[in-house]
Amino acid sequence: MCGIAGILSAKPKEHALKLMLESQRHRGPDFTGTYIDEGFASLGHNRLSIIDLSAAANQPFIDESGRYILVFNGEIYNYVELKKDHLKGYAFKTTSDTEVLLALFKKYGKECLDYLNGMFSFAIWDSEDKKLFAARDRFGVKPFYYSLYESDLYFASEIKSIQKVSSQYKPDEKLWANYFCYGSYGMPDETFFKGISQLPGGHFLEYKEGVLNIEKWYDFEERVKKIDVPDTFEEAKNTYFELLRDSISLRFRADVKLGFNISGGVDSSTLLMLVNLFEDKKKISAYTFYTGDENYDELTWVEQMIGYTQNPLNKIKLDVGKVPDLAERIGEFQDEPYGGLPTIAYAKIFEQARKDGIIVLLDGQGMDEQWAGYDYYLSKGENTIQGQKGKSPFKSHCISEALLHKTEKPLYPKPFDSPLLNMQYRDLFYTKIPRALRFNDRVSMAFSTELREPFLDYRLVEFAFAQPQEFKIYNGTQKYMLRTILSAYVNKNVVYAPKRPLQTPQREWLGNELRSYVDNAINTLKKLDYNHWFDFAQIEREWRSYLSGDNSSSFHIWQWMNTALILNSINKKKYAV
Repeated sequence: MCGIAGILSAKPKEHALKLMLESQRHRGPDFTGTYIDEGFASLGHNRLSIIDLSAAANQPFIDESGRYILVFNGEIYNYVELKKDHLKGYAFKTTSDTEVLLALFKKYGKECLDYLNGMFSFAIWDSEDKKLFAARDRFGVKPFYYSLYESDLYFASEIKSIQKVSSQYKPDEKLWANYFCYGSYGMPDETFFKGISQLPGGHFLEYKEGVLNIEKWYDFEERVKKIDVPDTFEEAKNTYFELLRDSISLRFRADVKLGFNISGGVDSSTLLMLVNLFEDKKKISAYTFYTGDENYDELTWVEQMIGYTQNPLNKIKLDVGKVPDLAERIGEFQDEPYGGLPTIAYAKIFEQARKDGIIVLLDGQGMDEQWAGYDYYLSKGENTIQGQKGKSPFKSHCISEALLHKTEKPLYPKPFDSPLLNMQYRDLFYTKIPRALRFNDRVSMAFSTELREPFLDYRLVEFAFAQPQEFKIYNGTQKYMLRTILSAYVNKNVVYAPKRPLQTPQREWLGNELRSYVDNAINTLKKLDYNHWFDFAQIEREWRSYLSGDNSSSFHIWQWMNTALILNSINKKKYAV
């Protein structure tokens, strides 16, 4: 839901705010609104209407006193309970979660964050105290970017919106170097551009009279330590199942049509099963993608699951001939490097859903990190960022010595005594989940649809994280508790299907049907302002080797293609200044 933007400045910035909102209009095509506190703040909002479709719920949302002004991106799923338990007697003028959020802030201040179950980034301007308060949800499902420039504070839901009003934001060479050498997409507060930062998930910021303060509000480590772990596996399973039930139920709150995404894995199968246990399956459509290559497609597994539930299934095909245009199009929405052909294929699901009138989709992100589903969780020691075994997919020798000197290997906190917990923690807050959430937010919002992640309900994550290791991995079986829950509803072929990554024939396509596209990307890199980043003799050598059959990994090929798209886009941009 939505896009937010704002500028805190003593100078008039209405035109700049308008440009920012135009650049992210795809996030909220239903209404665009602004609020100006002359000489102090300009706030804007792009609305995608999900809950309370009336104009009364449009934003910026101003409280009855006129003092507080809210711009909000996301959903507060438990807004009904919050009204009942904490806001009795409040004279609501809408049925929106937006108004509940502002009322809760007025009552509790920043402590309101602890009561919220949802995905959100929002900013509240206090027009009396001339102070901004902004916050981001626990895991960073919804984005919040900001920049301090010439004593002004800019913030927005997308990087391009901030770039739109200044030409100063150049690529951060350290971030790009780490991307090439370690596959890193940056730390929670970083972006690939100097001068533009992220507010990390679980943090808030305050800004007044040029002073910016950022603090952590969500202490995951402490909360996990306080979880009351049940005595038996069966008790834990029952508790977790009830949490699942509630999480799904909360995320079906909407005044528009909903659907869900499904692949052939255990996580998607669990989502499909739960949706049909708790909701009317006849009304809910499922979406999946395929490529026509049966070596990779998961249609067999998907159709086997759909056979149990009889949901309407929409199968969306990714054609190799469409990849070049789609890659450029999706790159424009992503702003930063993204995850290859699977992300492009995933984007087509949202495009089709929107055409079908489905505005909200659910997916199964988050179970691998909760229940230790990745293969490298079976190792005894803590592994690399990607959990790679054997040959590295990263080709550091293909970048210049000058760029190589800027690299700094990412190091992640290890707050737990257990190597397994530390790997799960890393993937949850620093690697797997942050990058997936960013990819997914951009491709869903590109087509003005909302993506909800029921398995990232903080109660589920905390509870699963705190369970004994044998509840997660038992006799070599990963995600053991989840599989046990699923086994009551489907056969063992589905329950114990081996984990498969999101599949496309990327390796084969890049070396065959898309060979000329890769050649063009490499040639584009040679012509760009940042061509000094690369050793093109090494790139050509690696490319020839790939074409000769050394294609166990295609990540480095995709990196070059993706980088060419992004840097070429930078060259083309015209800034308003």
